[in-house]
Amino acid sequence: MFKPVPLNLPPYPFSLKQDADRLLIFDELRKKHLLLTPEEWVRQHWIQHLISNKNFPKALIQAEGGLRLNSLQKRTDLVLFNRDGNRLLIAEFKAPTVKITQKVFDQIARYNMVHRVKYLLVSNGLEHYYALVDFNLQSYRFLPELPVYEEL
Repeated sequence: MFKPVPLNLPPYPFSLKQDADRLLIFDELRKKHLLLTPEEWVRQHWIQHLISNKNFPKALIQAEGGLRLNSLQKRTDLVLFNRDGNRLLIAEFKAPTVKITQKVFDQIARYNMVHRVKYLLVSNGLEHYYALVDFNLQSYRFLPELPVYEEL
C-alpha cells in the first residue's frame, strides 16, 4: 500500500479513506474515491494546485482523457480546456520515484501529436517542467513557471 509522501507542491486537505487493505483518495473532478497510487497522489495535488493557485476552472479540467495514437488507445493524465472548449494544456504525471527524463517528455510530445495543445506539463510531484509548443517551428521551449489560467 502506498504511503503518501510530501511533494514539491502545496499541501491540500484531501479526503482519504481506508477500504480493507487499500487507501483511497477522493477525486474532486470525477466525484469518487480512487485507489491512492503514487501517480494518483501527484495528479490530485496538481488538480488542486491548478484550481487553487493557477485559477483553472474545475469544469475545464478533465482527468485521464482518452486519445488514439497509431491505432492504440492511450490516456492523458490531465487535459485542460479554454472557455471555448478547445484543448489548452496536457499533463503527464509520474510517481515521485520516477525520474523525469527525455523519454517521459517524448511520451507527452507523442500525445500532443493528437491533442495539438499549446502547453505541456510534466511532473513527478518533486520536479515540474512546463513547455510552450510552437507548431510553426515544430519546437517547444521550457517555461520557468506555468502561467495562471488568465495568461494562457
